[in-house]
Amino acid sequence: MKKLMIAVGVSVLLSACAGGMGMNSSSSGGSMSSGSGMAANPMVGGAPMYANKDIVDNAVNSKDHTTLVAAVKAAGLVDTLKSPGPFTVFAPTNAAFAALPAGTVDTLLKPENKPTLTKVLTYHVVPGRMDAAALMSAITAGGGKAMLKTASGGTLVATMSGGNVMITDAKGGTAMVTIANVYQSNGVIHVVDKVLLPG
Repeated sequence: MKKLMIAVGVSVLLSACAGGMGMNSSSSGGSMSSGSGMAANPMVGGAPMYANKDIVDNAVNSKDHTTLVAAVKAAGLVDTLKSPGPFTVFAPTNAAFAALPAGTVDTLLKPENKPTLTKVLTYHVVPGRMDAAALMSAITAGGGKAMLKTASGGTLVATMSGGNVMITDAKGGTAMVTIANVYQSNGVIHVVDKVLLPG
């Protein structure tokens, strides 16, 4: 079960990376649309994202998520992320991985660091399908913040700031959702601008 959740998390992350998850399609940043329903998916990393494909099948086409896809493969999470889910993935872009301290990504991708890599990737995955409307409802119901239990067993905190959905990790780092509601056959991806780190 733990491997399945990890794989699912990685798949979701890959999908998110492949799809880019801005909360809306405007150029104003990461504002989330509160509309419900499944509108046409946004382009992510220059590639169309198809709602009838799974997270992995979409993610591999995003030029902005090649690091995430490589990490998912290195962690052995591809099969998990191709499973039915559903999953909500907060998918960091290549630029988010590049912003980590020098050597971090290369170190995480080493075979001996697979457990750590898996923990980081599955920390970006929340079981269930939480689109922008569901996230905003949870934030409102929580008095301005929503506690999201991740596939790794950790917690992410979702809040709103200036119309943007912000995700705070266990170390106090904050990522903004830049592309939201990238629907997949096995969940939804929200593209984020930072890598989220578990405690």
